[in-house]
Amino acid sequence: MRQRFEVHAPHGVRLAAWAEGPAERPAVLLVHGYPDTHRVWDVVADALAADWRVLRYDVRGAGESDRPADREAYALSALVADARAVVAAAGVPGRVHLVGHDWGSITGWDAVTAPDAAEWIASYTTVSGPGLDQVAAWTRARWSHPTPRQLAPLLRQQARSWYVGMFQVPKLPEIAWRRTLGPRWVRRLRRTEDIPPAAVHVAPTLTEDAVAGLNLYRANLPTRLGRRTRRDPQPAAVPVQFVVPLQDRYVSPTLAAAGLDSADAAWWRTIDTGHWGALLTSGSRLATWVDEFARYVDGGPETAGLAATKVLRDRPAG
Repeated sequence: MRQRFEVHAPHGVRLAAWAEGPAERPAVLLVHGYPDTHRVWDVVADALAADWRVLRYDVRGAGESDRPADREAYALSALVADARAVVAAAGVPGRVHLVGHDWGSITGWDAVTAPDAAEWIASYTTVSGPGLDQVAAWTRARWSHPTPRQLAPLLRQQARSWYVGMFQVPKLPEIAWRRTLGPRWVRRLRRTEDIPPAAVHVAPTLTEDAVAGLNLYRANLPTRLGRRTRRDPQPAAVPVQFVVPLQDRYVSPTLAAAGLDSADAAWWRTIDTGHWGALLTSGSRLATWVDEFARYVDGGPETAGLAATKVLRDRPAG
């Protein structure tokens, strides 16, 4: 049975969170992205809850959680603190297996590369969301040697990330979400990823979530990706499993691979879906991968699938 609980997070923000699965089992924490709510994990959570304590929550600005008005309240440091606050409020006795998608994955990278990461995180599965420091380093490396071969993947990724610049423009993105994107979101996912409408789990707060979530981009991207900003990517303190949707319209496999340099122990899995399809239409497969990876990190056997996808440093991933 799914149980709802509330979490008191930084900046006086109240988060809505849910727990399901056996209370005595190790915990998996699922962190969603933009412009979703915890419901985007329904398929994954249902599959995991038989054997794991599954935690998820609406991130600040989304769903049933508070929407702070201050842009700085959406800084990644606050998002990481939120994740840790959820784990504490749930009374998890040990470390959690962290799984993030989109902005949830970006948050996860900041969490697992923090000095205290290993105190509360056992493993990390990242889906469609490289860390911002990794993106910045990947971009710098290509501009430092601007050959056609170096610039081609950068230009292709910039074409995928067209919306990032638009989200920095005042008022225009808000108008777009309220008049066009929000009302047509289900149709958009069906058109771009062939996701059936019944599988989308659109929250009634979608448009307001999307408008509030613009602060994720405005609070973090200028400071973390700006040309005057230089933060070298830090190593992850835990094993990392990469799940890379090959049809992702927003994050290329090449950009996702920028995270490999931050993971001493890494596994690389690809899935033939779009950005949201990995959760909505292939969530059962994703849950299986999370399950076997977490069991292995906890001391279980290495499955054939894990052995085949472990990244060896003398060959390229994928």
